[in-house]
Amino acid sequence: MSKKKSCGFFRIYLLILELFCTFAARNTDFYRMIFDYDVIVVGAGHAGCEAAAAAANLGSRTLLLTMDMNKIAQMSCNPAVGGIAKGQIVREIDALGGYMGIVTDRTAIQFRMLNRSKGPAMWSPRSQNDRAKFTALWRETLDGIDNLYIWQDAVKQLLVTDNRVSGVLTSLGMEFRARSVIITAGTFLNGLIHVGKVQIPAGRISEPPSSGLTEQLRSLGVRSDRMKTGTPVRIDIRSVDFNELTPQEGEHDFHKFSYLDTVHRELKSLNCWTLYTNPQCHAVLRGGLQDSPLYNGQIKSIGPRYCPSIETKIVTFAERERHQLFLEPEGENTNEYYLNGFSSSLPVDIQLNALKQIPAFRNIQIYRPGYAIEYDFFDPTQLHHNLESKVVAGLFFAGQVNGTTGYEEAAGQGIVAGINAHLKTCGGGPFVLARNESYIGVLIDDLVTKGVDEPYRMFTSRAEYRILLRQDNADFRLTEKSYKLGLASEKRYNHFLAKKNAVEQIIALIENHSVKPLEINGLLTDSGSATVSHSLKLVEIVKRPQISLLSAVKTLPELQRSLAGIAKTLSEEEILEEAEIIIKYSGYIKREQIIADKTQRLEDLRIKDKFNYEEILSLSTEARQKLKLINPDTIAQASRIPGISPSDINILLILLGR
Repeated sequence: MSKKKSCGFFRIYLLILELFCTFAARNTDFYRMIFDYDVIVVGAGHAGCEAAAAAANLGSRTLLLTMDMNKIAQMSCNPAVGGIAKGQIVREIDALGGYMGIVTDRTAIQFRMLNRSKGPAMWSPRSQNDRAKFTALWRETLDGIDNLYIWQDAVKQLLVTDNRVSGVLTSLGMEFRARSVIITAGTFLNGLIHVGKVQIPAGRISEPPSSGLTEQLRSLGVRSDRMKTGTPVRIDIRSVDFNELTPQEGEHDFHKFSYLDTVHRELKSLNCWTLYTNPQCHAVLRGGLQDSPLYNGQIKSIGPRYCPSIETKIVTFAERERHQLFLEPEGENTNEYYLNGFSSSLPVDIQLNALKQIPAFRNIQIYRPGYAIEYDFFDPTQLHHNLESKVVAGLFFAGQVNGTTGYEEAAGQGIVAGINAHLKTCGGGPFVLARNESYIGVLIDDLVTKGVDEPYRMFTSRAEYRILLRQDNADFRLTEKSYKLGLASEKRYNHFLAKKNAVEQIIALIENHSVKPLEINGLLTDSGSATVSHSLKLVEIVKRPQISLLSAVKTLPELQRSLAGIAKTLSEEEILEEAEIIIKYSGYIKREQIIADKTQRLEDLRIKDKFNYEEILSLSTEARQKLKLINPDTIAQASRIPGISPSDINILLILLGR
């Protein structure tokens, strides 16, 4: 093409561009289509992905803003999902119609049910995942959701008018408007990485931090502080001596995260490996403590007490000669392994030399060292239970910005924030999960009521109704609630109803089915249980701790035929396990439900904005200060505030005429 023609085409291009810009500026409907949304989500980590998906699936036009579209739902630390209490949260997310369970199942390279030696209230699913495939599948999932749009950019400022959020301004100068904004920035707000004396501003290794938002929010009255977390060294598995390791194999039964009939064990299963530190390793670590950011004053913020660094372990537990480590695969087709239990911010040479004292690592090669990271978070007591800010209307917070740690805790907050951000835009009331309904409800209530003085991590011990909040029954607790809201799909709801109906039929069948000694004594003898001398209902046999319902069904052909008609297309093992748990623990479940119902009466006594606590002199000084600060919604929430005594609650009840 000649120069003359090229210039002509360029002039035409400029003319079209000018007309386009003029039209966009004058035509408000066109402008709205491009730049206006119902919900904006800032950050595409685990909280952001669930938040954006929930809002969009409920019908809100949703924009997900991320600094790197290749790092969506990035597993910044361990490439694993679930664990003690965390697995229950993932099951709840799935029951509500979220995606974490589905993505986890499809990218799992190992699955185990933890705490099997304890009762079912303590069972917790855990999965090791392919890090790259996990991120890729989340991206594919988000791309397939209607009403959900993604923009790669950094948010530098919130648009706020009269203490109400109206949108965001990005580094590229883009102005996006929305009636609800959700902040899910993770560790990126003024993130600072520490490796020995080296400090690097970053939200994750090699990724820039986000600055400006914290300062703006502070100016609006949102309280913030700093927290610290860390991650361990990544190891080249080719340099490891496997003769010095103990394999930790996965399980291959029917258990998984999603309640849907999803693809099961799509990727090949890989082992994890266990090993231990030793006195020689500890000696090297102690020799480097003077250069540790944790002990030389370089890091001043608080780290996670339940996931301490290796240097914290050797100081806190100085008498111990060894600590267990877990070598875990990062993916199906990579040599990169994660050394769980060796989180550190020590200088690189100290980390390497300490590792070389462990026989399996004498020839160790690493991809990158461990590091600590400090970041900003916001006081969660300034949030309502729907995760909306009490300071800025329409602004929601979810994930590590609320002082939590862990993918699961973040995702659980994310789905609740996404639901409520949608409801805010369409005039609906808040969606709040109670403590007796879910671990997510416990998590959010703890944050809003008690606040945090260290990164919050979920444990089964935090839930007073954990017999009700089992991992097996999250769909029974939450799916119908989500379906009525409009989030859980028709397919999911019908699947749940079929399962619920099947479980009820099986329990009725077991309660009414009689067995003769000749039919059942063989199983009882093999199981180490006392034999019977007369016929009795099968339910009495199933209640015995040594007997599983599945083994009883296999022993009784007539029962097996009846079950086949009930189960149909459902997982027979899943519904049998659910029925067995309900039968064996019915007494405990009923007793805990009675306690929960009694407590619920206090949850129904609303006190928000009813009292001027400073004027109630019969309350203790601490109680007046705490109640004024939190301004609890109910008497029950007030009773959970640290520093509030039973006598303080009695005074409030008297003032309510109770």
